[in-house]
Order: sequence, then C-alpha cells, then structure tokens
Amino acid sequence: MLQFCQNKQKVVLVDKESFLIDQLHSDLIGDDGAVIGEMVYSMDAFHEDVHFKRAWMRPAQIARKAMLINLSDAVAMNADPLYALVTVSLPRDFSQKEIAELTRSLEETAASYGCSIIGGDTVGGEKLHLSITIISRSDNPLLRSGLQEGDLLAFTGYLGESKRDLDRLLKGEKIPEDSRFYEPILRREFVAKARSYLRSGMDISDGLYCDSNKILDYNHLGFEPLVEIDETIGMSGEEYEMLVGVAPEQLERVKEIAVELNLPLTPFAKVVKNSRRYHCRSHHFD
Repeated sequence: MLQFCQNKQKVVLVDKESFLIDQLHSDLIGDDGAVIGEMVYSMDAFHEDVHFKRAWMRPAQIARKAMLINLSDAVAMNADPLYALVTVSLPRDFSQKEIAELTRSLEETAASYGCSIIGGDTVGGEKLHLSITIISRSDNPLLRSGLQEGDLLAFTGYLGESKRDLDRLLKGEKIPEDSRFYEPILRREFVAKARSYLRSGMDISDGLYCDSNKILDYNHLGFEPLVEIDETIGMSGEEYEMLVGVAPEQLERVKEIAVELNLPLTPFAKVVKNSRRYHCRSHHFD
C-alpha cells in the first residue's frame, strides 16, 4: 500500500486497520502469512479505486499485479506457492473478452511461480475487486519475529518508483509499461539464498517507514538511524522489495549474496531498546 507519512519519532494514533487486527486473538496473526506446520496461508485484496483505476491498467495488468502482490507474501516468507483461491467482483460493463484476459493473466502469473488456481468465487458488483488466498509451503519460513538488539535493518533494491509513478498517474500522465507500479519485482532468489543468514524479514508493501514500524512493534524494539531516509523513499508503498533484519556478523555474507544477484542492499538502521518510530499515517482509511 502507498503511504503518506512523515519522518518523525512517534506514531500518535492507532489507525483503523491496526485497531481491527488488535480485536482478533489468534496467535497465528502477525506475519505476512499464517504458518501452520509446513503450510503458509496468506491473502490480499486488490480493489478498483483503492489500489488502481481501470483507466490506468489493462485487465491483464490488473490481474498480474493482483497475483504478484499476493505471491509476494509467500516469497517474503521463504515459502513456495502451491495453490491460489481467487474471488472476483465483476462490474456489469466488464466484457467476456476482458474476463478472458483477466483470468488468463491470473493463471499465467501464478503458474510462473509454480502455483495453480484451484477455485474461488465470482460475484457481481459496482467495481472490479480481486481477493486472492495463497497456500504455500516452507520448511524454514522467514518471520517478522526474531529481531534482536544490535541487529541491522536493511532493504533490497531501490525504493521510490512506485509512489512517483502513482503520482504521475493521478496527474493524468503516462508511466512506462515496466514501471514498478505495474510490475512489482519479487526477490525470491535473494530470500532463498539468504534465509540462513537473516534474523527476520517481510516485504515492503506499506512503505519503508510503516513496515519498519511493524517489524519493530512485533519485536518490542526500536531503532537508531544509520542513514537518513528521504520521504520519497520511506513513503513509497507497493514496492515489494524486502525489509530484513540481519545480525552484524552475518551482514557481509548477506551483502555477498546481494552482489551475486546484482541486487542493491542498504542497511539503514540499528535495532536498539527504545520506542523510536517513523511517523506514518495509514491511508487505508480516512
């Protein structure tokens, strides 16, 4: 999710999303997916006029991004996606040709990650909405828990493109076909190769500021910045790069893996015992 945040130390208000989650009491809630034995279950929604406008994207692009952002949860947890359940709300003006394009792209994108669509539901609605559940398997899942004092927080890749291009779309401008807003890049190979050296991790869907807060909250720790994170980076959501926690003695090995993959890796904060947070306001609700 794209966020509108400021780089300050405290979050004053609990947003409605966090409040809702706090009303639930399962110990399985808190990671990108719920781990039950070797299985991982995750789900995300992709809604018209919340996450995209149909004027911006072809049905194939909508379907591909909807599937990729759901596969990202499995990838971020070092899990192999196996099956998907897809619910689609179809507007009245959505043609059979568009439906065929949508479903073909859903299947092709899932298949490229070894995942099969095995069911779901369709309903009529005012707008195009997709909700996807991914069932995956992992024998060594990467969790948000496990972060320790003295660890380093780092992110992969370059951040900022997704929000930059969203802002352009909102102004009526065109963006490149390969924009990260259209085509998230999932770091599957990095997670698989680096898993043994990572303390914790998650994908960056709500922006580096907000997702850093989440992983710190989960572990009841704080941070001291190593580098200044500009708002154009910290507020850019739907990036789907990795946010990872690394013990200092493992950092060089993780950097070596990133270099092997020609992937930038930026340590940006040290984990300490304080209550410091990036200030970020959720845009999920007004």
